[in-house]
Amino acid sequence: MPSAAHFVSSVRALAPGSELGSAHDVADGLIHRWSEPHRHYHTIEHLREVLEAGAMLRHAGELPLDQVPLFHLAAWFHDAVYDVRQPGNEAQSADLAKRQLTMLQVPPRDVKEVRKLITQTTMHEVKRPTPARLAFHDADLWILSAPKARYASYRAQVRAEFAHVPTAHFRLGRADVLRPFLEREHLYLTAFARRYWEPLARRNLGAELADLADPHSTI
Repeated sequence: MPSAAHFVSSVRALAPGSELGSAHDVADGLIHRWSEPHRHYHTIEHLREVLEAGAMLRHAGELPLDQVPLFHLAAWFHDAVYDVRQPGNEAQSADLAKRQLTMLQVPPRDVKEVRKLITQTTMHEVKRPTPARLAFHDADLWILSAPKARYASYRAQVRAEFAHVPTAHFRLGRADVLRPFLEREHLYLTAFARRYWEPLARRNLGAELADLADPHSTI
């Protein structure tokens, strides 16, 4: 699982002069956020999967080594604020990243890029592509291509986060979220993800949308 030491090493890669104790305190605070009891999918498991997907993309040559610390810090902060009952989680997470990374003496240019990586997850669109932005987009959506058993548990986790929403409304809302991904010419933006993840993601999305449209299916 991601550790405080992993976060600290990413901070120190961009800000060698950052105070070690302060970086550990920020990491501990983030781990606490990722462990909040109302979370079911947006947990530290999701953070781990994003980091592991990023590692796959790095090994495939999609994520340059010098942009890995930016990717890692964006991953740590991107769902740091998460409450399905309120809007603007991504913007609030980006603002938290700005405050805390600035305090840790991460250079303003790098802080700005981390904020951009986070805010692009709002609509899952990349308007000004860079390798890190493309890789982060794809890593955050890796779950759509997960093996069948993991995708089934992901679906259950998402439903648990929206347990307060009546089933009929959840079916409609979830379908509205998923359908645009399936309608895209390319769901993923890197060549590696398009080749290895996209066929699996389209299979998973198609099966879930079919279940959502079937009132007799369990979700």
